[in-house]
Order: sequence, then structure tokens, then C-alpha cells
Amino acid sequence: MIIVISSPTPVSKEASLINHLFDEGLPVFHLRKPDSSSQELVLLLQEIDQVHHSKIALHSHHYLAKSFGINRLHYTEASRKQLTDVDFAENENILTTSVHSIADFKNLSDHFSYAFLSPVFNSISKPDYESKPFDLSGLDKNIVTKLIALGGIDETNCRKPYEMGFDGIALLGAIWNNTNGITNFKKISQIIQEGKKISQMYADET
Repeated sequence: MIIVISSPTPVSKEASLINHLFDEGLPVFHLRKPDSSSQELVLLLQEIDQVHHSKIALHSHHYLAKSFGINRLHYTEASRKQLTDVDFAENENILTTSVHSIADFKNLSDHFSYAFLSPVFNSISKPDYESKPFDLSGLDKNIVTKLIALGGIDETNCRKPYEMGFDGIALLGAIWNNTNGITNFKKISQIIQEGKKISQMYADET
């Protein structure tokens, strides 16, 4: 799985770029605008093709989801800790969250579809956000929640998280911190697909 997370700040022709990413096969887009008002999010969502709304995960202003046909809600570490069993029982959306340690990931509720673990590599969008040594070798293979690598991922290292044991990757700086975001997404998607084909070929041979 390849996920793209929005730039935290406004980007020129942002909706057009998001639509283009979806048209290139992006399966899930995380809309994270921590400093944006609900009205600003509404204006952006209105410019994104409605056919793609079900592929969007909201990080804030969750109450907007129903109006736009969105069924993916993301919770930060802080907001996750405020959730109760009742919240989970009454929530029919696809829930996701963020963690910064393997221990926190192991303690997550099964109600979360996947979690971002970061920073896997030194961040592109945050120069001072340096990677941590994550050891996934001891993870229980029966964990329901998928683990998504985030932080510093680009075309030079995008296969490595899968080799480390991650279930997918999330892109941020590789898309928004340059003028070739769409091209980078296409390159990374191709690299991942080629890697899967090679892995499947070896599996078939054995």
C-alpha cells in the first residue's frame, strides 16, 4: 500500500495535484492540515473530484466526513488516547492512527486498520526529524492493524520498508517538497510494483 499525506500548509493548485495523484492510482490520501479551519478544508474538498472522496482520510474536523462521503478518520496519538470503548463501538468508519514506537503499536486497539510509524528515515519535510532504529522482527504476525512506514521515503529507499517488515509506505516530502511530486509518485509506484513481481517470482520458484 502506498499512501500520500497532504502538505500541512496550502499548496498552489493543490486540489488539481491531488486529483492527478488519484488518477495515477493513489489508493488513499490523508488530508492533514493541522492549522486549517473547517471552512478551508471544505473549500479544498469541494475541489477534489467527488469520486475520490471515499479514498480520503481526515485528520481533523471529523464531523465533515459524512457530508463528503468520507469514511476514513485518522487520530493523532493525543486524540487516540481520548477514545473510549463506546467511541469504537459506535464508529463504523475506517480508523487509523500514528505511533512513534513499536511498544505503542503493540498496544493499539484492533479497531485501527493501520498505523503510521515514524520517522523510519530522516524526514524530507522536517530536516531536524531524524530516524530511529525500529526492529520489527519480534512483531506478532497475527496483529490485525497494518504498519505503515513514514518519514524520509523517496525513490531511493522506498523498497526498504517492505524488506524491514512494514505493510506499506506513506509519502509526504517526496511529493510536496519539490516540483516533481507526480513524477516521484509514479516512479515510486513503479519501483514497488517491480519489487512485488520479483518477490512473487522467487516465491513461485520455491
